[in-house]
Amino acid sequence: MILPYARNINFDELMKKLFDELQFYKHLPLINQMNKNEKDPYQILISAMLSSRTKDEITAKASERLFARAPNPEKLSRMTEEEIIYLIYPVGFYRIKAKNIKKIANILLEKYGGMVPDNLNDLIQLPGVGRKTANLVLGIAFHRNTITVDTHVHRISNRLGIVKTSNPKETELDLMMILPQKYWICFNTYLVAHGQKICNPIIPKCSQCKIMPYCRQIGVIRHR
Repeated sequence: MILPYARNINFDELMKKLFDELQFYKHLPLINQMNKNEKDPYQILISAMLSSRTKDEITAKASERLFARAPNPEKLSRMTEEEIIYLIYPVGFYRIKAKNIKKIANILLEKYGGMVPDNLNDLIQLPGVGRKTANLVLGIAFHRNTITVDTHVHRISNRLGIVKTSNPKETELDLMMILPQKYWICFNTYLVAHGQKICNPIIPKCSQCKIMPYCRQIGVIRHR
């Protein structure tokens, strides 16, 4: 549900504040760093999968080890699950992820000529790829206008008081109705960085928050 407050919020000012914060902390989420370095859709897809429930620094090292051995789907498909596990450990759910990314390598080769599909429906059919990961790949690898809603975007959008939703898909659909399209791709980048550095799940650092004037602090019980 889109809350009335969202109709009056100045998103240009809000996004400018978040951008300034991003520059101050010099922190970009890992996947956006990959995009900056012009990595290919295959590596963005696999890194996005590895990053789920995993800290950026762990994902970065795991991705580096994996891509040194398997820079493309063909080489990844030749590896055993145990070899993949050895390279990606200790990312979260590493056994499940190893199984899924090996399956994905085979699917990409057999069905898509070794290429990553560039549409949502095909992406979410890949093992272990949900809507969040698919939108992230579409936005960053293919520059499509998508809103990637992860736990940070879902939490902060509700905390700000612009939406009242119970799951990321609801948040995504509501944001598409109120957020100017020019901010769709970067909204995830800014809010993930903000969520990692300032707007923590339990005790957010409200005293350091640059967007505090725009926040209704919905659900915040304690803050610093």
